[in-house]
Amino acid sequence: MTATQSDLAGLSRFIFRAPRWYTSLGFALLIAAMAGIAAFDSGTATESWRRVFIVGQDAWEGVFYIGIPTVIASVGTAGVDRFLGGKLTPNRSSLLALVCELILVVALTAAAVVTVVTPLGQTFVFDVLVIALSSIFAFRLLVVMAVSRSSILVAAVPASIQTVASAVLLFVYSGTVRFLEVGGPLLQAYMMPYLARADRAPPELLIVGPNHFALLVVTSFIYATAVYVFIRVIDRPWERSLGVSMLDFLRGFIGHIEGSRELEDFFEQLGQEAIVPVTVLSFRRLDGSEKARWILPMIHPGPMGEIGGGNFPERVAARAEGLAFPPHATAGHDFNLVTEREVDTILDAVDRAYEKITYSLEATQSVRVQSGEAKMLGQAFDDSALLVSTYAPGFADDVEYAVGLSAATEARTAGHKNVLLVDAHNSNNGLDGPDLGHVTPGSKRSFDMIEAAGDVGRRLATAPRGELLLGTAWDDTPWGPVDGIGPLGIRVTITEVDGQTTAYVLVDGNNMEPGLRDRIIDALDDRIDVSEVMTTDTHIVNTVKADNQVGSVLDHDELIGLVSDLVDEALADCEPVSAGMATERAEVTVFGNDRTETLASHANAVVSLGGALAGAVILAAMAVSVVIFFLT
Repeated sequence: MTATQSDLAGLSRFIFRAPRWYTSLGFALLIAAMAGIAAFDSGTATESWRRVFIVGQDAWEGVFYIGIPTVIASVGTAGVDRFLGGKLTPNRSSLLALVCELILVVALTAAAVVTVVTPLGQTFVFDVLVIALSSIFAFRLLVVMAVSRSSILVAAVPASIQTVASAVLLFVYSGTVRFLEVGGPLLQAYMMPYLARADRAPPELLIVGPNHFALLVVTSFIYATAVYVFIRVIDRPWERSLGVSMLDFLRGFIGHIEGSRELEDFFEQLGQEAIVPVTVLSFRRLDGSEKARWILPMIHPGPMGEIGGGNFPERVAARAEGLAFPPHATAGHDFNLVTEREVDTILDAVDRAYEKITYSLEATQSVRVQSGEAKMLGQAFDDSALLVSTYAPGFADDVEYAVGLSAATEARTAGHKNVLLVDAHNSNNGLDGPDLGHVTPGSKRSFDMIEAAGDVGRRLATAPRGELLLGTAWDDTPWGPVDGIGPLGIRVTITEVDGQTTAYVLVDGNNMEPGLRDRIIDALDDRIDVSEVMTTDTHIVNTVKADNQVGSVLDHDELIGLVSDLVDEALADCEPVSAGMATERAEVTVFGNDRTETLASHANAVVSLGGALAGAVILAAMAVSVVIFFLT
């Protein structure tokens, strides 16, 4: 990937799973009780039982005046939003209510501190309360619009619940109704006991008057307008360049970790049709059963997690009869599948290719060549060839589709009917550097790779043939995605032809720490004549971390020891087999040329500039609010 695309992958650090609704709600009530103890003063007492009672009363008042609006917002927001066609879940609704309560408590605490060190009185605290209630309305409005993709008028209904609930409690328990002439004598007699309950409220609330509620309406309108302006300014580049909304991306991004497929729907709007070769190399035992199968579609297993083709290696392994080996193809993020449904199209092409295979009992010994920085390992089976490319010990990431296609074509000119070209993807320095080792058309590295493929193809075309023996081994390993290892673990294929052994080690991970590949090969030199280490480039390991290469977390010696054990197991498993290769084409929807880079640039711009723009909008809205407060 490019540096810009790595920044996009790095956005995965913002992904989190919302806690269960009851967890957020319980925490909110606890904070409300603590805030009540700090804010309200019900008097003092010398007896310990009286002190406990007073503290309990203060805590209850905090739960009532601060916690009740949070409970109403937690329970009501998701229901109202879904009734209006939104997609806010109870877990997200409760978390949003909790965050807004924290904003409210922090604002009031800061205001209280200011009144202690300045001449400002209790009125200032309630002025800040008005600002805080307007602010949480604006924040909730932004979140609801992002998650539910609702218009501002529709989103304002669920977004206002917490602010309105707080305002209603203040209206009733501050006795504000006494300033108003509401109804006639009958209404006054029957409704006043419910609308005017100042006698049951803390004396601090008596300062609240009608002007506070008028200001709340005005400031809420101003802040809602600021939210709308912010969204329109941020959204305009997305609509002009990609024809999609940034809110669609944000909503899908938020929902991805909770199992939503909305991010795939967003990517599908960006996608372009592409035709990709799908190559299958199969090894059969003499009894006709399949022992191992290599599957290589020219796609990229991304962008992250199980989105699109992110979990392609595991899907392939579940479909194969023999032990599956899905190495990384020569394709970058432009060839990410937009939805997981596209994987089925690839698997159908795999089945068609498998049915076309003709088998041979003979193969060549493997050969390794080097051209410039590119190293190429190759071995021919019947009239087709398996090639594995690496730039180790140099750093490299994805090889672009056009480069791989050209290299495979160069190898075929020597007479090979099919070529399965693997990008070993086994040495990189993480997300450092300007281009992260991306192999692009026209670069020196691309020509090195093409020339190496042609050289290997010519050597294999004239190489003698011998009986093919093959052994395999597999271990799902004690490690998981957080350690940089996917569900396929480590898989080993060993071929033996005329006494020469070649080991192909496949690790289910996304690239490899520099030097680790060479250490593994050195550890196998006493038993294996030629060996290469590959990774699948699975993006399962990048669900919550953009840079999670094999060896960045787990112990290198433990990994090398496990690979050595698997090689010994595969050597013991060697037996005569036949092999064959076939290629089919699949029409799939991928991200498309330059769309990934454009998306990455826009997303990174939102992260880097969105904060500054949001700060400017907030300051402008606050300035207008201050002016209004002074004028009133």
